[in-house]
Amino acid sequence: MPKLRVHMLAMSLDGYAAGPNQSLENPLGERGDELHEFFLQTKRFGGPGGPEADERSVAAGEENIGATIMGRNMFGPVRGEWGDSDWKGWWGEEPPYHHPVFVLTHHAHDPIEAIGTTFHFVNDGIESALEQAFAAAGGQDVRLGGGPGVIRQYVQAGLVDELNLIVVPILFGAGEKLLEPIGEAVHAFDVAEVVSSPSQVTHLKLVRP
Repeated sequence: MPKLRVHMLAMSLDGYAAGPNQSLENPLGERGDELHEFFLQTKRFGGPGGPEADERSVAAGEENIGATIMGRNMFGPVRGEWGDSDWKGWWGEEPPYHHPVFVLTHHAHDPIEAIGTTFHFVNDGIESALEQAFAAAGGQDVRLGGGPGVIRQYVQAGLVDELNLIVVPILFGAGEKLLEPIGEAVHAFDVAEVVSSPSQVTHLKLVRP
């Protein structure tokens, strides 16, 4: 049965998935790039090749994925009504997804075509986005891309089957937390795997029994 999976989401030791003061120039917030430095060493992201644990984690995030869901903040910095904005995402003409992407928004928008990807905009709730993503995935799993607020919504609704998280040994003290506030919904997951990498990050796999 197809699953909804969270992959390649890094957070600090104190639970922040983004730093403070996010902006167009600094979309991950202050020091947010530090959460993803190890990614840039992996072959998938154009690096020379990282430790096996990191390469395996990145590869797992691509396996058997037929569609992605993301929040509007992850798609771009435009807020409120779209108006005459010509924003098409952070990724240029050829986004890295190569499958349909469903963007949660409160404001309707026509689909945006890119090379290998169509961005669909869903303004009638997280369940509708998931239903459309599963239909588009054709029997494959759906990846929940984020940001943190979107992931919290899906976890709280009991819709996430697998959480793959990466803990980076830094402290932020401020920013956007991934799992707070989230309540007892996290009790639905069991820890299936914990892998420490020579890059000093820790890969966690949590699954819903």
